[in-house]
Amino acid sequence: MENRLTNSPSQAAFKSGLYLGLTMFILTLLAYFVDYTILVSFWFGIVILALFFGLILFFGFQYRKEAGGYLEYGPAFMFSFVTLLVSGLIGLIGNLILYQVIDPQLPQMLVDAQLENMLNMMDRFGAGDSISGDQLDEIRVGIESNFSISGQVKSFGIGLIVYAIMALILAAILKKRDKSLDY
Repeated sequence: MENRLTNSPSQAAFKSGLYLGLTMFILTLLAYFVDYTILVSFWFGIVILALFFGLILFFGFQYRKEAGGYLEYGPAFMFSFVTLLVSGLIGLIGNLILYQVIDPQLPQMLVDAQLENMLNMMDRFGAGDSISGDQLDEIRVGIESNFSISGQVKSFGIGLIVYAIMALILAAILKKRDKSLDY
């Protein structure tokens, strides 16, 4: 059987990760310019997550088709993980540029919006009065640390573990074995 694959999984994944990362960064910028509070809204996170998975699967199926219609689990995992890694690096760099260069006041505004969302949700469940001022200050400090440079890098490091788990799942979806080779 002729193998029509011209790119290795890493090469194809780099290109896909670049497209995915840039797409996510552009969507983040659009949300920021429309209304920065969108960035901390629950529905925006769900939409971005669904789009993220959808695009990875789209690129993965496209790569499998380019590979002749079949893709073993190992190359599928490599493709998925490198795509996630490249996309994550672009997201990290994009967020650092947004939070540190474009609008250094944005992290504080997002912290305030996120705290407000959290308190509103607690009020809906009848637990809004159960949080003390000290607890609220502690939560605020925790959220603020996530927007710092070190917090962003730390989140990316933790994200690598999540990326590996996601790549395992995505590889299981993307793999397709050539059954004609079975004896």
